[in-house]
Amino acid sequence: MMNALAQVIAALWLMLPAYIPNSAAVIFKGKTPMDFGKNFWDGRRILGKGKTWRGFFGGALTGMAVGTVQNFLSLYLPQNYFPQFSSDMSFIGILACLSFGAMLGDSFGSFIKRRLGIKSGGRAFLLDQLTFVFIAWLFTYIFYPEFFVFAFGNIPAVVTILLLTPLIHRTVNIIAYKMGKKPVPW
Repeated sequence: MMNALAQVIAALWLMLPAYIPNSAAVIFKGKTPMDFGKNFWDGRRILGKGKTWRGFFGGALTGMAVGTVQNFLSLYLPQNYFPQFSSDMSFIGILACLSFGAMLGDSFGSFIKRRLGIKSGGRAFLLDQLTFVFIAWLFTYIFYPEFFVFAFGNIPAVVTILLLTPLIHRTVNIIAYKMGKKPVPW
């Protein structure tokens, strides 16, 4: 049984493949919107111009690449704090759940924002910051429940991720804005 500090550090470490894709998607950008410029039945865009196929796949695959490096590095780091995703090839599926789940969660958040009348780039506190976490967790729980319970099935990990994710998200977006990669700092 890990102590609370080890649980928190391990959970943040294991969340990196879900944290990375949203930032990486901004770098990849792309031209073809995921909704192909179409509107939903309410007359508003389905997702908006900011969600592109290139950004979606570029972000998710970057998250998986980072997770692959982490899985290798874990062999040389203290396992209590920096555990492996898996010692067999199932780590690829776990990384796919976290990375693609994060990108699907981000897209779902955009879908909800459009339904609420919030335009692309508009703010939606907590919807912007946590939807990707919940969908990444949901996919991971469905396909790899043992890993989910190990990584995120404890109160210190859940509380830390839910409290720190909005701060991490905001910080990264401010940096991207100052670098000229995002038109708004949120």
